[in-house]
Amino acid sequence: MELNTYLMFHGNCRQALEFYEQALGAHIESVFTYAGSPMDAATPPDWRDKIMHARITIAGQIVMASDAPPDRQQKHGGFSMSISVTDTAEAERVFHALAAGGQTHMPLQETFWAKRFGMLVDRFGIPWMVNCEKPM
Repeated sequence: MELNTYLMFHGNCRQALEFYEQALGAHIESVFTYAGSPMDAATPPDWRDKIMHARITIAGQIVMASDAPPDRQQKHGGFSMSISVTDTAEAERVFHALAAGGQTHMPLQETFWAKRFGMLVDRFGIPWMVNCEKPM
């Protein structure tokens, strides 16, 4: 069994993937648009270049994504993408890269369990937690 995150975007999946490529060093493995898919004929012309399915890896972990058609879009909630790093400088870099153009909910700071921990929502509406734990 394998558990993967599947992120749904509101028409800006391609921009989000490119952002994660720059901010996190993500590797875009595959991208399929609605054009040329079995859904092509039923897809509005302005939606054909949107992403029906994509697969990326971030630090060796698989993340999948797509653009949800307008009638299937939902507000993101009830989850956060969590990134754990071992170096405080890397925590700072990742947090600030993801926060650019987004909204910080908890500034990156020391906590009782972590050398650095912070929470944000990126410019695409995806919630993130960045964690750099203290040694146990």
